[in-house]
Amino acid sequence: MKTTLKTALGLGLVAFAQGSIAQQESSLQLDTDAITVSGLSSGGFMATQFHLANSDKVTGAAMLASGPYYCAQNDIAVALGQCVDKVNSPLDVKALSAQAKSWEESGKIPPLANLKDDKVWLLHGTADTRVNSAVSDALYQQYQQWVPAEQLTYVNDKPFSHVFPTVDAGGSCLDSASPYIGKCEYDAAGELLTALLGELNTPDDVLEGEVISFDQQEIAGDDASTLADKGYAYIPASCSNGEACRVHVSFHGCNQYAQAVDMAYIEQTGLNRWADDNQLVVIYPQTRKSLIMPMNPQGCWDWWGYTSDAYATSEGPQIKAVNAFIDFLATR
Repeated sequence: MKTTLKTALGLGLVAFAQGSIAQQESSLQLDTDAITVSGLSSGGFMATQFHLANSDKVTGAAMLASGPYYCAQNDIAVALGQCVDKVNSPLDVKALSAQAKSWEESGKIPPLANLKDDKVWLLHGTADTRVNSAVSDALYQQYQQWVPAEQLTYVNDKPFSHVFPTVDAGGSCLDSASPYIGKCEYDAAGELLTALLGELNTPDDVLEGEVISFDQQEIAGDDASTLADKGYAYIPASCSNGEACRVHVSFHGCNQYAQAVDMAYIEQTGLNRWADDNQLVVIYPQTRKSLIMPMNPQGCWDWWGYTSDAYATSEGPQIKAVNAFIDFLATR
C-alpha cells in the first residue's frame, strides 16, 4: 500500500549499522554504467567535476547556478573573485578547458570525447545574485565545446533567485535563504531528469519507496574525511524489490548539507517523486562544515582545492568517495 509523501519521508529513514545491511538493499540491481548527476551551486561545480572525472560511466549532468570546470584554478581567492557573485575580469573559458585537456592527456580524467553522447541541462535564474550570470554563461560556453547543441539545454530566462526551483516546496522563489529551495511553480527536478533520461512516467503524489542512510566514513575511509558521517539515498520500492534501476547522484549546495537544513534538500527538491515511478535510485552524499584546516565553514563541495590539488580529477578524494557510495549500494 502506498503511503503519503510526508509519511514515507518522515518514517522511512533506515540506518545502515556497521557491518549490517538491510535485506532489501542486498537485492538492488543498479546500472552503474549510465549514471546521471545534478547539483546546485557548489553542488553544481561538483556535478561538473564528477561528470568529467567519470565520463566513462556518467551519461548526463544538470547544474543549477554553477560555473565552468576548474573555474577556481585551485585557489580560493580566484574562486571568490571570479566564480561566484562577481567576475573581476572575463572568464577565460578556453584556458579552463585547456586544463581539462591536459588532465585528459595525462590520464587524470577519462577522454573528453566521452562527453559527445551525453545530455547536459543548465539553469541560472535571472534573480540570482549569489552566482553571477557570466559564471553560468561560461559553463554553457564550455559545454558547447564538448556536447552537441541538440543535447545541451540552458534555461536562463526564469525569475528565480539562488534556489532549487520547485512547484510548491520550500520558501520564496525570490529569497536566497536557507534551505535554498524555492516555490517557483517550476518543476526543476522533472525538467532536468527528463532532459537527461528522456521521456519518463508522470509521477503521482505518493511515494512507495524510502530514504535510507549509509555510513560515508565506513564506506570511503580517508576519502570521506571532509564529508559528514551519514549520506542518504532514496530507494523506490520497485528497486528494493529487485527491478533494474538507474542511478542519479544529487549534490547539495553550500549551507545545504543535512546538519544545516536537516532533510530539506533530500525531501523537498522533487527528485524523489520522479524517481519513485521511474526506477531511479537517487544518492544524496553529504558534506560537513569545518572551522579548522581544511577550512570549509559553509559545508561546500570542494571546487577550489581544499581537499587536494587533484580535487577536480578522477583522483579527487570527494569524487572517489562518491564513487565508493555508488559501488556500495550497487554491490550489497
